[in-house]
Amino acid sequence: MQGSNGTLRDISRRTALGALGVGIVGATVASWPRLTGTDIPGRGDNSLSIAIMGTAADAAARQKVVDAFAKVHPDIKVKVQAIQAVDWKDFFTKILTMVAAGTPPDVVYVATEGAQLFAEKLAHPLDDYLRRDADHMREYFADVHPSLVEAFMYKGSLFQLPIDWNAANMYYNTTALKQAGLERPADDWTYLDFRNTLAAMRKARPSDFTPYYWTNRLFGGVVPWLYANDTSFLKETKSAGGRWLWDGFYANDPTRGMRSGGYQWLEPNANDPKVFESFDFLRGLVKDGLGVRPEEGGGNSLVGLFASNRIGTTPAGGYWVQGLSEAGMKQDDYDVQFFPKWRTQRHQFGTAGYAIMKTAKDKDAAWEWVKFSSSLEAMQIVFPTPNTTPARRSMVNERLYAGKGPRHWKVFYDTLDRFPSTGPIPAPPQQAAVETALMKNVSLAVSGDERQLKSALDSLQRDLEFALRRQP
Repeated sequence: MQGSNGTLRDISRRTALGALGVGIVGATVASWPRLTGTDIPGRGDNSLSIAIMGTAADAAARQKVVDAFAKVHPDIKVKVQAIQAVDWKDFFTKILTMVAAGTPPDVVYVATEGAQLFAEKLAHPLDDYLRRDADHMREYFADVHPSLVEAFMYKGSLFQLPIDWNAANMYYNTTALKQAGLERPADDWTYLDFRNTLAAMRKARPSDFTPYYWTNRLFGGVVPWLYANDTSFLKETKSAGGRWLWDGFYANDPTRGMRSGGYQWLEPNANDPKVFESFDFLRGLVKDGLGVRPEEGGGNSLVGLFASNRIGTTPAGGYWVQGLSEAGMKQDDYDVQFFPKWRTQRHQFGTAGYAIMKTAKDKDAAWEWVKFSSSLEAMQIVFPTPNTTPARRSMVNERLYAGKGPRHWKVFYDTLDRFPSTGPIPAPPQQAAVETALMKNVSLAVSGDERQLKSALDSLQRDLEFALRRQP
Protein backbone atom coordinates (compact mmCIF):
# COMPACT_ATOMS: atom_id res chain seq x y z
CA MET A 1 0.00 0.00 0.00
CA GLN A 2 2.62 2.55 -1.01
CA GLY A 3 1.73 5.88 -2.48
CA SER A 4 2.61 6.72 -6.05
CA ASN A 5 5.44 9.00 -5.02
CA GLY A 6 6.35 7.43 -1.68
CA THR A 7 6.14 10.67 0.28
CA LEU A 8 3.89 9.29 2.96
CA ARG A 9 5.38 5.89 3.71
CA ASP A 10 7.29 7.18 6.68
CA ILE A 11 4.48 8.96 8.46
CA SER A 12 1.09 7.55 7.62
CA ARG A 13 -1.10 5.27 9.69
CA ARG A 14 -0.44 2.68 7.05
CA THR A 15 3.11 2.48 8.45
CA ALA A 16 1.91 2.99 11.98
CA LEU A 17 -0.19 -0.15 11.69
CA GLY A 18 2.96 -2.16 12.40
CA ALA A 19 2.65 -3.34 16.01
CA LEU A 20 4.96 -1.59 18.45
CA GLY A 21 5.91 -5.00 19.77
CA VAL A 22 8.68 -5.78 22.21
CA GLY A 23 12.04 -4.30 22.88
CA ILE A 24 11.82 -0.65 23.94
CA VAL A 25 10.90 -1.18 27.56
CA GLY A 26 13.67 -2.78 29.52
CA ALA A 27 15.96 -3.01 26.51
CA THR A 28 19.66 -2.59 27.11
CA VAL A 29 21.92 -0.56 24.89
CA ALA A 30 23.71 -3.76 23.90
CA SER A 31 20.47 -5.27 22.62
CA TRP A 32 19.49 -2.33 20.43
CA PRO A 33 20.04 -2.59 16.67
CA ARG A 34 23.45 -1.39 15.56
CA LEU A 35 23.47 1.89 13.64
CA THR A 36 25.89 3.15 11.05
CA GLY A 37 27.01 6.75 10.70
CA THR A 38 24.44 7.29 7.97
CA ASP A 39 21.68 6.42 10.41
CA ILE A 40 22.44 9.51 12.47
CA PRO A 41 20.68 12.53 10.96
CA GLY A 42 22.69 15.70 10.65
CA ARG A 43 25.86 14.16 12.04
CA GLY A 44 28.95 16.14 11.16
CA ASP A 45 27.23 19.44 10.31
CA ASN A 46 25.08 22.09 11.96
CA SER A 47 21.88 21.30 10.08
CA LEU A 48 18.63 20.86 11.91
CA SER A 49 18.27 17.08 11.87
CA ILE A 50 14.79 15.68 11.22
CA ALA A 51 14.31 11.94 11.78
CA ILE A 52 11.53 10.07 10.02
CA MET A 53 10.86 6.36 9.59
CA GLY A 54 11.56 5.17 6.08
CA THR A 55 14.21 4.82 3.39
CA ALA A 56 16.56 7.20 1.58
CA ALA A 57 13.87 7.54 -1.10
CA ASP A 58 11.43 8.71 1.58
CA ALA A 59 13.90 11.36 2.74
CA ALA A 60 14.44 12.50 -0.85
CA ALA A 61 10.68 12.78 -1.32
CA ARG A 62 10.62 15.37 1.46
CA GLN A 63 12.90 17.70 -0.48
CA LYS A 64 9.94 19.73 -1.78
CA VAL A 65 8.97 20.50 1.81
CA VAL A 66 12.56 21.32 2.73
CA ASP A 67 12.80 23.66 -0.26
CA ALA A 68 9.56 25.40 0.69
CA PHE A 69 10.80 25.78 4.26
CA ALA A 70 14.09 27.25 3.02
CA LYS A 71 12.23 30.03 1.22
CA VAL A 72 10.71 31.11 4.53
CA HIS A 73 13.77 30.39 6.69
CA PRO A 74 16.88 30.59 4.50
CA ASP A 75 19.03 30.81 7.62
CA ILE A 76 17.94 27.38 8.93
CA LYS A 77 19.57 24.43 7.22
CA VAL A 78 17.54 21.23 7.37
CA LYS A 79 18.56 17.64 6.81
CA VAL A 80 15.84 14.98 6.71
CA GLN A 81 17.16 11.53 7.51
CA ALA A 82 14.98 8.47 7.03
CA ILE A 83 15.76 5.66 9.43
CA GLN A 84 14.85 2.23 8.17
CA ALA A 85 12.80 0.24 10.66
CA VAL A 86 10.46 -2.73 10.64
CA ASP A 87 7.80 -0.85 12.61
CA TRP A 88 7.38 2.00 15.06
CA LYS A 89 8.91 -0.06 17.86
CA ASP A 90 12.06 -0.62 15.86
CA PHE A 91 12.18 3.06 14.88
CA PHE A 92 11.81 4.28 18.46
CA THR A 93 14.47 1.80 19.57
CA LYS A 94 16.90 3.27 17.06
CA ILE A 95 16.12 6.79 18.28
CA LEU A 96 16.87 5.62 21.83
CA THR A 97 20.15 4.19 20.55
CA MET A 98 21.08 7.61 19.20
CA VAL A 99 20.19 9.23 22.51
CA ALA A 100 22.34 6.72 24.39
CA ALA A 101 25.19 7.34 21.94
CA GLY A 102 24.96 11.11 22.40
CA THR A 103 23.93 11.72 18.79
CA PRO A 104 20.16 12.24 18.88
CA PRO A 105 18.21 13.98 16.11
CA ASP A 106 16.71 17.40 16.80
CA VAL A 107 13.16 16.59 15.68
CA VAL A 108 11.44 13.20 15.35
CA TYR A 109 8.19 12.24 13.63
CA VAL A 110 6.33 10.26 16.30
CA ALA A 111 3.06 8.31 16.13
CA THR A 112 0.60 7.82 18.97
CA GLU A 113 2.37 4.60 19.95
CA GLY A 114 5.40 6.57 21.15
CA ALA A 115 3.87 9.94 22.03
CA GLN A 116 3.84 9.46 25.80
CA LEU A 117 7.23 7.73 25.81
CA PHE A 118 8.68 10.81 24.12
CA ALA A 119 6.69 13.25 26.28
CA GLU A 120 7.84 11.51 29.45
CA LYS A 121 11.52 11.12 28.57
CA LEU A 122 12.65 12.75 25.36
CA ALA A 123 10.50 15.60 24.03
CA HIS A 124 10.32 19.32 24.75
CA PRO A 125 6.83 20.82 25.36
CA LEU A 126 5.47 23.27 22.80
CA ASP A 127 3.51 25.38 25.30
CA ASP A 128 5.70 28.49 25.34
CA TYR A 129 6.04 28.56 21.57
CA LEU A 130 2.29 28.24 21.12
CA ARG A 131 1.63 31.08 23.56
CA ARG A 132 4.22 33.25 21.83
CA ASP A 133 2.94 32.53 18.31
CA ALA A 134 -0.73 32.21 19.22
CA ASP A 135 -1.97 34.60 16.54
CA HIS A 136 -0.15 32.65 13.84
CA MET A 137 -1.30 29.26 15.13
CA ARG A 138 -5.01 30.04 15.44
CA GLU A 139 -5.58 29.16 11.80
CA TYR A 140 -4.06 25.69 12.34
CA PHE A 141 -6.15 24.86 15.40
CA ALA A 142 -9.31 26.15 13.69
CA ASP A 143 -8.70 23.51 11.00
CA VAL A 144 -7.81 20.58 13.29
CA HIS A 145 -10.25 18.67 15.49
CA PRO A 146 -9.53 19.02 19.25
CA SER A 147 -9.64 15.24 19.75
CA LEU A 148 -6.45 14.92 17.71
CA VAL A 149 -4.74 17.66 19.68
CA GLU A 150 -5.78 16.18 23.02
CA ALA A 151 -4.08 12.92 22.04
CA PHE A 152 -0.74 14.76 22.18
CA MET A 153 -1.40 16.45 25.51
CA TYR A 154 0.56 14.94 28.40
CA LYS A 155 0.25 16.12 31.99
CA GLY A 156 -1.10 19.50 30.89
CA SER A 157 1.42 20.25 28.13
CA LEU A 158 1.25 19.78 24.38
CA PHE A 159 4.20 17.95 22.84
CA GLN A 160 3.23 17.51 19.16
CA LEU A 161 0.98 19.05 16.53
CA PRO A 162 -1.11 16.41 14.71
CA ILE A 163 -0.20 16.18 11.03
CA ASP A 164 -1.98 13.03 9.93
CA TRP A 165 -4.30 10.54 11.60
CA ASN A 166 -6.64 7.61 11.00
CA ALA A 167 -9.57 6.09 12.86
CA ALA A 168 -10.56 2.42 12.87
CA ASN A 169 -13.56 2.58 10.55
CA MET A 170 -15.09 -0.48 8.89
CA TYR A 171 -14.26 -1.15 5.24
CA TYR A 172 -16.54 -3.48 3.33
CA ASN A 173 -16.41 -5.09 -0.08
CA THR A 174 -19.47 -3.96 -2.00
CA THR A 175 -19.47 -7.06 -4.21
CA ALA A 176 -19.55 -9.33 -1.17
CA LEU A 177 -22.32 -7.23 0.34
CA LYS A 178 -24.43 -7.45 -2.83
CA GLN A 179 -23.85 -11.18 -3.12
CA ALA A 180 -25.27 -11.48 0.40
CA GLY A 181 -28.35 -9.49 -0.67
CA LEU A 182 -27.53 -6.57 1.63
CA GLU A 183 -27.57 -2.78 1.32
CA ARG A 184 -25.04 -0.35 2.74
CA PRO A 185 -25.10 -0.57 6.57
CA ALA A 186 -26.77 2.26 8.46
CA ASP A 187 -24.60 4.81 10.23
CA ASP A 188 -25.83 3.51 13.58
CA TRP A 189 -25.59 -0.20 12.79
CA THR A 190 -24.91 -2.34 15.85
CA TYR A 191 -22.49 -5.13 16.65
CA LEU A 192 -25.39 -7.56 16.18
CA ASP A 193 -26.14 -6.04 12.76
CA PHE A 194 -22.46 -6.56 11.97
CA ARG A 195 -22.58 -10.21 12.98
CA ASN A 196 -25.70 -10.74 10.86
CA THR A 197 -23.91 -9.13 7.93
CA LEU A 198 -21.00 -11.54 8.32
CA ALA A 199 -23.38 -14.50 8.53
CA ALA A 200 -25.11 -13.45 5.31
CA MET A 201 -21.75 -13.05 3.57
CA ARG A 202 -20.66 -16.48 4.76
CA LYS A 203 -23.89 -18.08 3.49
CA ALA A 204 -23.39 -16.48 0.09
CA ARG A 205 -19.70 -17.41 -0.02
CA PRO A 206 -19.21 -20.66 1.92
CA SER A 207 -15.58 -21.21 0.85
CA ASP A 208 -12.41 -19.31 -0.05
CA PHE A 209 -13.74 -16.21 1.65
CA THR A 210 -13.28 -14.48 5.01
CA PRO A 211 -16.25 -12.35 6.17
CA TYR A 212 -14.18 -10.52 8.81
CA TYR A 213 -10.41 -10.12 8.90
CA TRP A 214 -8.67 -8.54 11.87
CA THR A 215 -5.13 -8.50 13.18
CA ASN A 216 -3.50 -8.84 16.58
CA ARG A 217 -2.35 -5.31 17.30
CA LEU A 218 -3.64 -2.20 18.97
CA PHE A 219 -4.97 -0.52 15.86
CA GLY A 220 -7.89 -2.41 14.35
CA GLY A 221 -7.54 -5.41 16.65
CA VAL A 222 -9.61 -5.94 19.77
CA VAL A 223 -9.39 -2.31 20.95
CA PRO A 224 -12.09 -0.88 18.63
CA TRP A 225 -14.55 -3.44 20.00
CA LEU A 226 -13.59 -2.55 23.56
CA TYR A 227 -14.09 1.16 22.86
CA ALA A 228 -17.48 0.51 21.25
CA ASN A 229 -18.46 -1.48 24.35
CA ASP A 230 -17.51 1.44 26.61
CA THR A 231 -14.39 -0.18 28.05
CA SER A 232 -10.72 -0.91 27.38
CA PHE A 233 -8.04 -3.28 28.61
CA LEU A 234 -6.48 -0.32 30.48
CA LYS A 235 -8.34 2.04 32.80
CA GLU A 236 -8.54 5.39 31.05
CA THR A 237 -8.37 8.64 33.02
CA LYS A 238 -7.34 12.17 32.15
CA SER A 239 -4.82 14.61 33.60
CA ALA A 240 -5.83 17.99 34.93
CA GLY A 241 -4.62 21.10 33.17
CA GLY A 242 -4.52 22.22 29.57
CA ARG A 243 -7.02 25.03 30.02
CA TRP A 244 -4.47 27.44 28.52
CA LEU A 245 -4.78 25.57 25.21
CA TRP A 246 -8.51 24.87 25.19
CA ASP A 247 -9.48 28.37 26.30
CA GLY A 248 -6.92 29.94 24.00
CA PHE A 249 -7.53 28.02 20.78
CA TYR A 250 -10.88 26.23 21.15
CA ALA A 251 -12.91 28.77 23.13
CA ASN A 252 -15.95 28.34 20.88
CA ASP A 253 -15.74 24.58 20.46
CA PRO A 254 -18.77 22.81 21.97
CA THR A 255 -16.56 19.99 23.29
CA ARG A 256 -14.13 22.31 25.07
CA GLY A 257 -15.47 21.34 28.50
CA MET A 258 -14.62 17.67 28.01
CA ARG A 259 -11.00 18.35 27.05
CA SER A 260 -8.15 17.77 29.45
CA GLY A 261 -4.43 17.85 30.13
CA GLY A 262 -4.01 14.52 28.41
CA TYR A 263 -4.91 10.86 28.62
CA GLN A 264 -3.60 8.53 31.31
CA TRP A 265 -3.54 4.75 31.39
CA LEU A 266 -2.25 3.84 34.83
CA GLU A 267 -4.00 0.58 35.72
CA PRO A 268 -4.99 -2.65 33.97
CA ASN A 269 -8.65 -3.33 33.26
CA ALA A 270 -8.67 -6.81 31.73
CA ASN A 271 -10.93 -8.12 34.52
CA ASP A 272 -13.79 -5.78 33.56
CA PRO A 273 -16.88 -7.88 32.65
CA LYS A 274 -17.32 -5.74 29.53
CA VAL A 275 -13.83 -6.74 28.40
CA PHE A 276 -14.84 -10.40 28.76
CA GLU A 277 -18.04 -9.68 26.85
CA SER A 278 -16.14 -8.01 24.01
CA PHE A 279 -13.60 -10.81 23.71
CA ASP A 280 -16.39 -13.36 23.86
CA PHE A 281 -18.11 -11.70 20.91
CA LEU A 282 -14.92 -11.98 18.86
CA ARG A 283 -14.45 -15.56 20.09
CA GLY A 284 -17.91 -16.35 18.71
CA LEU A 285 -17.00 -14.90 15.30
CA VAL A 286 -13.91 -17.09 15.16
CA LYS A 287 -15.77 -20.17 16.41
CA ASP A 288 -18.55 -19.81 13.84
CA GLY A 289 -16.21 -19.21 10.93
CA LEU A 290 -17.25 -15.59 10.50
CA GLY A 291 -13.84 -14.14 11.34
CA VAL A 292 -10.24 -15.30 11.29
CA ARG A 293 -8.11 -15.83 14.34
CA PRO A 294 -6.18 -12.57 14.57
CA GLU A 295 -2.74 -12.62 13.01
CA GLU A 296 0.16 -10.51 14.14
CA GLY A 297 1.57 -7.72 12.01
CA GLY A 298 0.34 -4.93 9.80
CA GLY A 299 -2.31 -4.69 7.15
CA ASN A 300 -0.19 -4.53 3.99
CA SER A 301 -1.01 -8.10 2.93
CA LEU A 302 -4.72 -7.32 3.16
CA VAL A 303 -4.78 -5.11 0.08
CA GLY A 304 -4.50 -7.97 -2.39
CA LEU A 305 -6.95 -10.15 -0.48
CA PHE A 306 -9.50 -7.38 -0.20
CA ALA A 307 -9.06 -6.28 -3.81
CA SER A 308 -9.57 -9.88 -5.02
CA ASN A 309 -12.94 -10.06 -3.24
CA ARG A 310 -11.72 -12.63 -0.68
CA ILE A 311 -12.40 -10.47 2.38
CA GLY A 312 -15.79 -9.03 3.27
CA THR A 313 -14.97 -6.52 6.00
CA THR A 314 -11.95 -5.26 7.91
CA PRO A 315 -11.24 -2.26 10.18
CA ALA A 316 -8.91 0.35 8.69
CA GLY A 317 -8.51 4.09 8.17
CA GLY A 318 -8.04 6.49 5.30
CA TYR A 319 -4.48 5.25 4.79
CA TRP A 320 -5.94 2.34 2.75
CA VAL A 321 -7.50 4.34 -0.08
CA GLN A 322 -4.42 4.91 -2.22
CA GLY A 323 -3.28 1.31 -1.86
CA LEU A 324 -6.65 -0.10 -2.85
CA SER A 325 -6.73 2.18 -5.88
CA GLU A 326 -3.29 1.02 -6.95
CA ALA A 327 -4.43 -2.58 -6.47
CA GLY A 328 -7.13 -1.97 -9.08
CA MET A 329 -10.20 -1.39 -6.92
CA LYS A 330 -12.64 1.10 -8.38
CA GLN A 331 -14.71 3.62 -6.46
CA ASP A 332 -17.74 1.34 -6.42
CA ASP A 333 -15.83 -1.83 -5.46
CA TYR A 334 -15.65 -0.95 -1.78
CA ASP A 335 -16.86 1.55 0.75
CA VAL A 336 -16.39 2.55 4.38
CA GLN A 337 -18.76 2.97 7.32
CA PHE A 338 -18.50 3.92 10.97
CA PHE A 339 -17.45 1.16 13.32
CA PRO A 340 -20.53 -0.68 14.66
CA LYS A 341 -22.27 0.56 17.78
CA TRP A 342 -22.40 -1.37 21.06
CA ARG A 343 -22.94 0.49 24.32
CA THR A 344 -21.35 3.47 22.55
CA GLN A 345 -20.07 4.19 19.06
CA ARG A 346 -16.77 5.52 20.27
CA HIS A 347 -13.93 4.91 17.81
CA GLN A 348 -10.19 4.56 18.29
CA PHE A 349 -7.64 6.53 16.27
CA GLY A 350 -3.94 7.04 15.89
CA THR A 351 -2.21 10.24 14.92
CA ALA A 352 1.33 11.47 14.31
CA GLY A 353 3.38 14.66 14.35
CA TYR A 354 6.81 16.11 15.00
CA ALA A 355 8.34 16.14 18.49
CA ILE A 356 11.19 18.48 19.41
CA MET A 357 13.84 16.63 21.37
CA LYS A 358 14.99 17.99 24.71
CA THR A 359 18.52 17.66 23.35
CA ALA A 360 17.82 19.69 20.18
CA LYS A 361 20.76 22.00 19.55
CA ASP A 362 18.50 24.86 18.46
CA LYS A 363 14.97 24.50 19.80
CA ASP A 364 13.84 27.79 18.25
CA ALA A 365 14.83 26.54 14.80
CA ALA A 366 13.20 23.20 15.54
CA TRP A 367 9.96 24.97 16.43
CA GLU A 368 10.04 26.86 13.14
CA TRP A 369 10.18 23.50 11.34
CA VAL A 370 7.30 22.11 13.41
CA LYS A 371 5.27 25.25 12.86
CA PHE A 372 5.89 25.28 9.10
CA SER A 373 5.13 21.57 8.82
CA SER A 374 1.69 22.22 10.28
CA SER A 375 0.91 24.88 7.68
CA LEU A 376 -1.53 24.27 4.86
CA GLU A 377 1.25 24.83 2.31
CA ALA A 378 3.49 22.15 3.79
CA MET A 379 0.75 19.62 4.35
CA GLN A 380 -0.54 19.98 0.79
CA ILE A 381 2.97 19.14 -0.41
CA VAL A 382 3.27 16.10 1.85
CA PHE A 383 -0.24 14.71 1.27
CA PRO A 384 -0.96 14.82 -2.48
CA THR A 385 -2.70 11.42 -2.44
CA PRO A 386 -5.09 9.67 -0.03
CA ASN A 387 -2.70 7.29 1.73
CA THR A 388 -3.51 8.78 5.11
CA THR A 389 -6.03 11.22 6.57
CA PRO A 390 -4.67 14.76 6.91
CA ALA A 391 -5.23 16.33 10.31
CA ARG A 392 -6.53 19.47 8.64
CA ARG A 393 -10.25 19.20 8.07
CA SER A 394 -10.08 21.40 4.97
CA MET A 395 -7.83 18.89 3.20
CA VAL A 396 -10.21 15.95 3.61
CA ASN A 397 -12.29 16.86 0.58
CA GLU A 398 -13.67 15.67 -2.74
CA ARG A 399 -10.47 16.60 -4.54
CA LEU A 400 -8.34 14.28 -2.41
CA TYR A 401 -10.53 11.24 -3.10
CA ALA A 402 -11.61 12.04 -6.66
CA GLY A 403 -11.69 8.91 -8.80
CA LYS A 404 -10.36 6.70 -6.02
CA GLY A 405 -13.14 6.46 -3.51
CA PRO A 406 -14.61 5.40 -1.27
CA ARG A 407 -17.84 7.20 -2.07
CA HIS A 408 -18.49 7.81 1.62
CA TRP A 409 -15.03 9.26 2.33
CA LYS A 410 -16.68 11.83 4.61
CA VAL A 411 -16.91 9.04 7.19
CA PHE A 412 -13.21 9.55 7.94
CA TYR A 413 -13.42 13.04 9.44
CA ASP A 414 -17.07 12.67 10.43
CA THR A 415 -15.89 10.04 12.91
CA LEU A 416 -14.49 12.85 15.05
CA ASP A 417 -17.44 15.17 14.55
CA ARG A 418 -20.14 12.56 15.15
CA PHE A 419 -18.42 10.85 18.09
CA PRO A 420 -16.45 13.48 20.06
CA SER A 421 -15.44 10.95 22.74
CA THR A 422 -13.46 9.03 20.10
CA GLY A 423 -9.99 8.60 21.54
CA PRO A 424 -6.43 7.59 20.79
CA ILE A 425 -4.82 4.18 20.98
CA PRO A 426 -4.15 3.36 24.66
CA ALA A 427 -0.41 4.08 24.70
CA PRO A 428 1.17 4.91 28.09
CA PRO A 429 4.94 5.47 28.31
CA GLN A 430 5.27 1.70 28.81
CA GLN A 431 3.34 1.10 25.59
CA ALA A 432 5.74 -1.45 24.14
CA ALA A 433 5.41 -3.76 27.13
CA VAL A 434 1.67 -3.12 27.31
CA GLU A 435 1.08 -4.06 23.69
CA THR A 436 3.28 -7.12 24.06
CA ALA A 437 1.09 -8.24 26.95
CA LEU A 438 -2.05 -7.72 24.88
CA MET A 439 -0.78 -9.50 21.79
CA LYS A 440 0.46 -12.44 23.86
CA ASN A 441 -3.02 -13.18 25.18
CA VAL A 442 -5.45 -12.23 22.39
CA SER A 443 -5.15 -15.33 20.22
CA LEU A 444 -5.48 -17.61 23.25
CA ALA A 445 -8.54 -15.68 24.43
CA VAL A 446 -10.54 -16.07 21.20
CA SER A 447 -9.55 -19.58 20.14
CA GLY A 448 -11.00 -21.77 22.91
CA ASP A 449 -13.94 -22.09 25.25
CA GLU A 450 -15.12 -19.64 27.92
CA ARG A 451 -12.79 -21.17 30.50
CA GLN A 452 -9.80 -20.53 28.23
CA LEU A 453 -11.02 -16.99 27.60
CA LYS A 454 -11.19 -16.27 31.33
CA SER A 455 -7.74 -17.77 31.84
CA ALA A 456 -6.32 -15.61 29.05
CA LEU A 457 -7.84 -12.44 30.50
CA ASP A 458 -6.49 -13.32 33.96
CA SER A 459 -3.09 -13.71 32.35
CA LEU A 460 -3.51 -10.40 30.54
CA GLN A 461 -4.37 -8.66 33.81
CA ARG A 462 -1.19 -9.99 35.46
CA ASP A 463 0.97 -9.14 32.46
CA LEU A 464 -0.40 -5.61 32.34
CA GLU A 465 0.20 -5.08 36.05
CA PHE A 466 3.83 -6.03 35.50
CA ALA A 467 4.17 -3.93 32.35
CA LEU A 468 2.80 -0.78 33.95
CA ARG A 469 5.21 -1.09 36.87
CA ARG A 470 8.18 -1.01 34.53
CA GLN A 471 10.14 2.16 33.99
CA PRO A 472 9.61 3.50 30.46
